[in-house]
Amino acid sequence: MARAYMAVAVALFLVVVCAAVSEAAKPPASHPRLPPNYHMINPGSSGLGKRDQELSCADTKGKKKGCMAKCDKRCPNQCIVMCPSCKTFCMCDFYPGVSCGDPRFTGGDGNNFYFHGKKDHDFCIVSDADLHINAHFIGKRNPTMSRDFTWIQALGIRFADHRLYMGALKTAKWNSDVDRLELAFDGAPIDVPAQLGARWESAAVPGLTVTRTAATNAVRVQLAGVFDIMANVVPITEHDSRIHNYGVTEEDSLAHLDLGFKFYDLSDDVHGVLGQTYRSDYVNKLSVSASMPVMGGAPSYVASDIFSTDCSVARFGHRAGITMVTARAS
Repeated sequence: MARAYMAVAVALFLVVVCAAVSEAAKPPASHPRLPPNYHMINPGSSGLGKRDQELSCADTKGKKKGCMAKCDKRCPNQCIVMCPSCKTFCMCDFYPGVSCGDPRFTGGDGNNFYFHGKKDHDFCIVSDADLHINAHFIGKRNPTMSRDFTWIQALGIRFADHRLYMGALKTAKWNSDVDRLELAFDGAPIDVPAQLGARWESAAVPGLTVTRTAATNAVRVQLAGVFDIMANVVPITEHDSRIHNYGVTEEDSLAHLDLGFKFYDLSDDVHGVLGQTYRSDYVNKLSVSASMPVMGGAPSYVASDIFSTDCSVARFGHRAGITMVTARAS
């Protein structure tokens, strides 16, 4: 019976991940949803150690009282549990796109690759006629390497005449019970109550919502027919810093965003670090068999600030499409 439950959980996982790629070219009939039998857990309050957490999974047949769920090392601060099997996954497994940790992307072609960028710089990760997304990178210099250790600290999203910001606030001592997520829309702060399921809806843009997927540090941002973004603020733990020599200090836990994207109705001219992988003519020239395939060409994606559309591969500028999308959502 346990194997059957696990098989169902794995099947659901594969269906959701495959759907993220296959549906990228068409708008959904409704907001996509995670399986109804999932639960979010956030192990430990410090983000520095304990990864096991008791979770009671409801069993419709009444044969399971609960189980011990353990988050994978890729996502020690937050994961989802499929009940009643207690199979765990990282949120980025359900939402391909920018993934966990050191910027790792899952392209529209299904292949993983890294883009290291450069600390304290902004890069165009998606640029289409009606949608543009920049990422701000933070990092640490390792004197033994030729590059920075980097992480994505914030996103600047442009659509129509609007600007949406989400970012991780600089944090010294990490405590997952304290919300370190900053959100703003057209320059005004977005205030979402610190409770699971709390929701903000834009009065100016029908279909734009922000929903907390945990009481703190985790949200789902949706624009109907355009994008669905999962964002979690996470630190670099002292344990990981010791192993990888990241250089975490008492003044800075290097809080950053783990992200996942779903896109709908992208054009075939879309570009950017991630965006180009959704084009029908995209040819992956990276070594997909390498343990760390790295996309270069960073100068082509550099933007002058978090909301600028001045990278050399920018496509943003034609707004008719997104106007129709937001009108359709109403």
